Amino acid sequence: MDFLQGILTRRSIRTYTKQSIAEETMKELLNAAVSAPSAGNQQPWQFIVIDDKQLMTRITDYLPNGKLLKNADKAIVICGDTIVEKYKGYWMLDCSAATQNILLAAHAHGLGSCWLGVYPRKERVENLQRLLKTPAGIIPFAVVALGYSEESGSSVDRLDSNTIHQNHW
Repeated sequence: MDFLQGILTRRSIRTYTKQSIAEETMKELLNAAVSAPSAGNQQPWQFIVIDDKQLMTRITDYLPNGKLLKNADKAIVICGDTIVEKYKGYWMLDCSAATQNILLAAHAHGLGSCWLGVYPRKERVENLQRLLKTPAGIIPFAVVALGYSEESGSSVDRLDSNTIHQNHW
């Protein structure tokens, strides 16, 4: 698929088939994630790949819009690593770029995905830290649900000229 077409046609997918995702595909998604830009190339991220259905169901207890995880084949939890962070306060931006790369790579592989926000909701962060047994300094940022889509999406033109300004407001 053409790269720009991939960006313009990617959608949040919430229903999935039973087909499983190959390990090689998961490696490619993670390789895309770590290829994201980061402040000063600090790469302050860690990833937890989840394929345990019981664990995915437990995560839904802490994410109000996370019920779709029950039907997803796998999930990736993107975490900020404040231990390796050289430029304080940028880990969220860096993890956002890594998350977007996962979403785009998933779409390019014919997968459906959905970004579920964790950070900055303190109760979500703390609950996932406990559930996933993350070490100190590792902050769950987002969960990406992954699977082969049961939905058919269409491209939507979201460009609104009222939000574009030239040189000044």
